[in-house]
Amino acid sequence: MTHRARQPVVGLTMGDPCGIGPEIIVKALADPRLRCAAAYRIFGESQCLARAAEAARLDADWWIETPGRSSGVRPVPGQVVIADHPHFADAIAAECARPEVGPSRIGGESSLAFLNAAVDAATCDQAESHHVDAIVTAPIAKSSWHLAGLRRFPGHTEFLADRTKTRHFAMMFVAPQLRVVLATIHIPLSQVAETLTIGRVFEPILLGHDACRELLGRDHPRIAVCGLNPHASEGGLFGDEEKRLIEPAIRQAVERGIDASGPFPADAIFNAAVQGRFDLVVAMYHDQGLIPVKLLARDEAVNVTIGLPIIRTSPDHGTAYDIAGKAAANPGSMIAAVRLAIDMAARRSAPPS
Repeated sequence: MTHRARQPVVGLTMGDPCGIGPEIIVKALADPRLRCAAAYRIFGESQCLARAAEAARLDADWWIETPGRSSGVRPVPGQVVIADHPHFADAIAAECARPEVGPSRIGGESSLAFLNAAVDAATCDQAESHHVDAIVTAPIAKSSWHLAGLRRFPGHTEFLADRTKTRHFAMMFVAPQLRVVLATIHIPLSQVAETLTIGRVFEPILLGHDACRELLGRDHPRIAVCGLNPHASEGGLFGDEEKRLIEPAIRQAVERGIDASGPFPADAIFNAAVQGRFDLVVAMYHDQGLIPVKLLARDEAVNVTIGLPIIRTSPDHGTAYDIAGKAAANPGSMIAAVRLAIDMAARRSAPPS
């Protein structure tokens, strides 16, 4: 008997309402092929989404579900339901109407509320009508979270790990030509060397290996590990982190049966990965990994939080306040993030072969 996995329900958080999140969501869901590939639940504010659709000259084709008035029915493929937060409507409208928008307290409070609601939906029982199989997060401004009083987390990644009680997690970027996972995330460059440990290097190798098996369906992904220093320290001339931390982590991974090698000079290894010699690159710090990804695929790259018990993807860009409300935002990265979330949800729900 052939089993066919049901189409997933994807939850999208609206992100900062005065950024480009509302616009890229409505533009992405106007893509007919993407629209039919899943059912959708947007966690946001309906009037803000309606303004974004009007500015982009798109139909506001969705159902609105207000707090305490759930329909009790899961969305069907092609249907979009807004899990509305109407109590933010007036404050969001006033903030977005300012001549120059930017980080704000209401942006932080509302985006955090949208995210919390999405996590509740992703972690509830699958039989619940509001359950979602994956979360795609539109951009937030970390400074808006600070203005709203949330200073514990530098971004989505750390917040989601805390909400799901996940100790081992990493940030992975997926582009058509390249996949990168980070050993350290949102810390100052001056603190990278002192933050790295053998475990902090081994963990993203292991998590990246498992994620590549899930994302790519490859049993033995080939993983290249970057050095920290110029020329991967060139035998200790420019630092000892490669020999002291990175090489032992790679040996641990190899002992676990992982096809990991390095450390390689970062200025050369990304080109080798793009040419197909490696399935994944482990970078030691944020910009080391993100510069090649954004250079190659700014409008196609997707951020995935790996290690979580839930699926979370996001576009690989920020709030772009400077173009918000002008219908000028490119939804390419959001479309790619939704597609990847759908693929990951389908793989997880597929019966064993």
